Amino acid sequence: MSRRYAILDVFTNTSLAGNPLAIVLDSEGLSDEQMQKIAGEFNLSETVFVFPPENPGHSANMRIFTPKLELPFAGHPTVGTAILMAKERFGEVSNEQDAVVVLKQNIGTVRCAVILRENAAAFAEFDVPSLPEPAGPTHNVELIAAALNLEPTDIGFENHAPSRFRVGPPFTFVPVRDLDALARAKPVQSMWKAGFGKDGHNDAYVYCRETRSHDSAFQARLFAPDMGIPEDPATGSAAAAFAGVVDYYDDLPSGTHHIRIEQGFIMGRPSLIDLEIDIDGGNMHAVRIGGQATLVARGELFL
Repeated sequence: MSRRYAILDVFTNTSLAGNPLAIVLDSEGLSDEQMQKIAGEFNLSETVFVFPPENPGHSANMRIFTPKLELPFAGHPTVGTAILMAKERFGEVSNEQDAVVVLKQNIGTVRCAVILRENAAAFAEFDVPSLPEPAGPTHNVELIAAALNLEPTDIGFENHAPSRFRVGPPFTFVPVRDLDALARAKPVQSMWKAGFGKDGHNDAYVYCRETRSHDSAFQARLFAPDMGIPEDPATGSAAAAFAGVVDYYDDLPSGTHHIRIEQGFIMGRPSLIDLEIDIDGGNMHAVRIGGQATLVARGELFL
């Protein structure tokens, strides 16, 4: 049986940058084992499998796999799938075309606003399906530094210290003092579980306040070696959880806060993630993730 697929570069407005994503259309009849093997065959950070919606008000059901396991939610697959679903619906457009795409994921229903543009990268923004929440304590700074090939003095800036938050899968957020420390970070496999835990979601999101562009607020790197992802060029679910970090340490005032995050620059896949946080009366009320994506390939799987 022939099954269509597409490859998109997500969180970028140019091809061969950002985070590549495989999306398998016509996924009906695939078993969990087959989907996991297909994700391993693509060997990208995530592969999406699209199914017809169970609810007629939805655009599609989708499941997300890394090369080693299934995820309940992820950001760059949501942005990429929303844009591809809009392209499937409208085809080539003149000027601009707005669309609303509703995707059912394992975490719940995710609403996405999409803007298709003629001869330009499309943009999608989605409402994060649940607010970030603390995900337990971190290990001590010495173990975290050793797992990242850093010195303990590299860890932390201002009042920021390592923390754990989650929207779906948890992440350990590790602040480092500057771009030099960020560039020197790399996973030390023999120390990874000691620094970040033994469960399947022991991912490290390393970030600093120093950036390449004055329009950005943070630069970050994401390491997930136990998930088969040595480094991820752009991680929307981590950016969603990072809203909890920013709110906790930066004590955001009431209003809507627009925060641009650079990721993937050090590994040669520059990505820009737009994070919006709504604060009212000292409480977080909503989080949104947005970014651009480009379609770079289409093909068929014969399975």
